[in-house]
Amino acid sequence: MSPFLAGVLQLLALIAALALSYRPLGDYMARVYSSTKHLRVEKWIYKAIGANPSAEMRWPAYLRGVLAFSAVSVLFLYLLQRLQGSLPGSLGFSSIGPDQAFNTAASFVSNTNWQSYYGEQAMGHVVQTGGLAVQNFVSAAVGIAVAVALVRGFARSRTGELGNFWADLVRGTVRILIPISVIGAIVLVACGAIQNFAGIHEVGQFMGGSQQWNGGAVASQEAIKEVGTNGGGYFNANSAHPFENPNPLSNLFEIFLILLIPFALTRTFGRMVGSLKQGYAILATMVTIWLGFTALMMWTEFHHGGPAFDIAGGAMEGKETRFGVGGSSIFAVATTLTSTGAVNSFHSSFTGFGGGITMLGMQLGEIAPGGTGSGLYGMLIMAIIAVFIAGLMVGRTPEYLGKKIGTREIKLAACYILITPALVLCFTAAAMALPTPVHSMTNSGAHGFSETLYAYTSAGNNNGSAFAGLNADTQWFNTTLGLAMLLGRFLPMVFVLALAGSLAEQKPVPETAGTLRTSKPLFTGLLVGTILIITGLTYFPALALGPLAEGLAS
Repeated sequence: MSPFLAGVLQLLALIAALALSYRPLGDYMARVYSSTKHLRVEKWIYKAIGANPSAEMRWPAYLRGVLAFSAVSVLFLYLLQRLQGSLPGSLGFSSIGPDQAFNTAASFVSNTNWQSYYGEQAMGHVVQTGGLAVQNFVSAAVGIAVAVALVRGFARSRTGELGNFWADLVRGTVRILIPISVIGAIVLVACGAIQNFAGIHEVGQFMGGSQQWNGGAVASQEAIKEVGTNGGGYFNANSAHPFENPNPLSNLFEIFLILLIPFALTRTFGRMVGSLKQGYAILATMVTIWLGFTALMMWTEFHHGGPAFDIAGGAMEGKETRFGVGGSSIFAVATTLTSTGAVNSFHSSFTGFGGGITMLGMQLGEIAPGGTGSGLYGMLIMAIIAVFIAGLMVGRTPEYLGKKIGTREIKLAACYILITPALVLCFTAAAMALPTPVHSMTNSGAHGFSETLYAYTSAGNNNGSAFAGLNADTQWFNTTLGLAMLLGRFLPMVFVLALAGSLAEQKPVPETAGTLRTSKPLFTGLLVGTILIITGLTYFPALALGPLAEGLAS
């Protein structure tokens, strides 16, 4: 079987698995967030934190819950790292330095999971399981909660109430993320991923020295790392490491976990707003972009540019032989079109255009299908922009799902789509202009610029993957990337929740003959075009200096 055919068959198997899980999972999540009943374990949690899960919140109160919980999480994770040297189960590792501890705390709480450290050489069992793994669950649950709040804004009328943040947070964790992760961990263990609390041990003698490995609860953390679109790995090689991702079957399963909830949330959206067709329209937009990027990535990585490519069957530099070009390309697109950031190959070693595709996937806003929750609310913001543009074309007030898109709504949507590019481009410009940051680049020219642009694109969009070749463990990068992660995560949430509150206060607008049919293929095409044009106009100059210049020169 040719490597290309193997890649196509993997893609078809992935599509089939996602299609089979779409309806049951989407409907189940809709029931979870619409139910008025509380499980016993959930009641214990509410009592422990002093929350009233039945109290409805307006958007400012909901936002305060999000920010307060996240602020406490950052502080807790920061202190846990700073105290690691004094904690049991530290495997002899010392405490983490202040700037790196801040970067890591900001990274995992913001669902970014950028890592400027070697996981197997820095973090002990307590920090890994009690700190990082916990944030993998709750940061993902926060993203879903904000998305559900926006959906309620569309579904409700003449009320500013968006539900209860604490109830949404707990339900998302207990009823959705934990059960899926338990099943996922069992499957990964069956595939060969490790799951233990072993200490450091030598595995052999190599070139006159010994190589050491430490164990860990890898399978369980790997499962929520992918399900929650987190991405932070137990080992520095991430999902390219055989302890995390042993074989092609586990590789395909991990891609499935990455895409599972983001795609299924479109069904949840359609169910909660009372129109499954609206959910299918959003799904069609996501699938169109995802398949287009996957096909383009496989073409550019399989493209034979010389004898070495012919012998290897594609661009194999930086890729694991057990996954090949096909499995690596599908994984790379899935992880950058979501906010996952896990890698099973090194994006810096992709072809010039291939590296540009991974970067562009993040710059779209990671909305095809995006992160857990963040992908859905990002796509709905773009839908509002598309409806507004269509309204300008025909000269009528834009409407979406029975709600008028007025001045307030479009201003909030505009702020949402502007904040992340501003963070990415301003931080990149500062890093390239100042004398110290450029010393972290191991490459010069277009590829060196791509390393820096990729780092801030990854941080600002809460992805977490790295282009490699950039030494990010410096005070400058730890601090600025940490700030980019926090601002890129929580500032957009302010605009999303404010928009949700504005929509929920409106009374429904009856559909007329002039209303744009947002459940039709025409709207899907308009939405895809809007996303690509907005991203192209925003990032094209920066992309032209980096991956495009490198690709054209190769």
